[in-house]
Amino acid sequence: MVLQYFRMSKPEAPEAKASAAAPLVTFHGAGRTAWSARDNATLTRVGFLNNPVAYRCIKLIAEAAAAVPVVVQDSRRRFDDHPVGTLLSSPNPGQSGAALLEGFYGHLLLSGDGYLEAAGVGAGNGPRELYVLRSDRMKVVPGSDGWPVAFEYRVNENKHVFDMRQDRPPVLHVKAFHPTDDHYGLSPMQSAATAIDVHNAASQWSKGLLDNAARPSGAIVYRGVDGQGSLGSEQYLRLVEELESHHQGARNAGRPMLLEGGLDWKQIGFSPADMEFHRTKEAAARDVALAFGVPPMLLGLPGDNTYANYQESHRAFYRLTVLPLVAKTMAAVSGWLPQFYGQQFQIKVDEDNVPALAVERQALWSRISDAAFLSDAEKRHLLGLPKLQD
Repeated sequence: MVLQYFRMSKPEAPEAKASAAAPLVTFHGAGRTAWSARDNATLTRVGFLNNPVAYRCIKLIAEAAAAVPVVVQDSRRRFDDHPVGTLLSSPNPGQSGAALLEGFYGHLLLSGDGYLEAAGVGAGNGPRELYVLRSDRMKVVPGSDGWPVAFEYRVNENKHVFDMRQDRPPVLHVKAFHPTDDHYGLSPMQSAATAIDVHNAASQWSKGLLDNAARPSGAIVYRGVDGQGSLGSEQYLRLVEELESHHQGARNAGRPMLLEGGLDWKQIGFSPADMEFHRTKEAAARDVALAFGVPPMLLGLPGDNTYANYQESHRAFYRLTVLPLVAKTMAAVSGWLPQFYGQQFQIKVDEDNVPALAVERQALWSRISDAAFLSDAEKRHLLGLPKLQD
């Protein structure tokens, strides 16, 4: 039996013409907003190094906080001469006390974290020297329970680990409140980052208008006798040369222009949209000042700049921003340094010698001293003074 195999022919696929890159639909719209990165290095460069408002806020707070006088006391008395007071006034051979604290507060405001290192052994078994460690070089090393057990400080390829499980921890870490991070603080630069970007962009826009002539001050329109609107090459070169030599630069400001037949001057002004960046800069600057807690009046921003308002702003700046920062830092130092000396003491703000609070303190002293129903011990307690030795 012969088997015949029949080959079934398959229908050929219909020919279709299509793009090799698949169908493409193009949409046109406005460009996406470009924001700077939110890491500490970028914020320091964009905010502190390139933005005058954020720079002034940090410098103003750090310098004011470093100049606030502090006193060392315990529950019985204030110490006129204490090793901690000497250490804070002269922390290391390369810095004064004000310079050390200014750097510490500056890092705390820039990154939300401030670090102090205790080095050597000095008077009373306390630290011989104090140093500020850069927060961008410090890394927290958490233990198995999540609490920090060490700090890793890296400079280029060199790395040093500070063991925090010792009886006398060598590093003090002060951090700002951060609701979503257990080990690092939240910097005001993070909250002010959007306003800083807007302020920088407005400054670049203004600079572009000046440098790139994005909108000229006016135009010279030529209308010839025969209706033609173009100059000859020689006429054009002569006109350009005359404008460059006689009507540009500060020396020629205000000089009248002599236009020959057929030339007409058309004034071109800025549109309201072009002028809006001035208000945008002012609003962004106020947002930056708000994030740092600095009254806009102290930064020279437009507002109600009167003498009475300036006094109130100055006092509010110390009460709401500077003194809480100093009190928080000194409370942390008061919990750290007594472990070295083996005795309990506190470092507190000497509000009686803060010039910005002179009016408030004078009113408080007068009100308490006139209260005849209070004893001397009660008056001292209300004024924040320690008890008398007797």
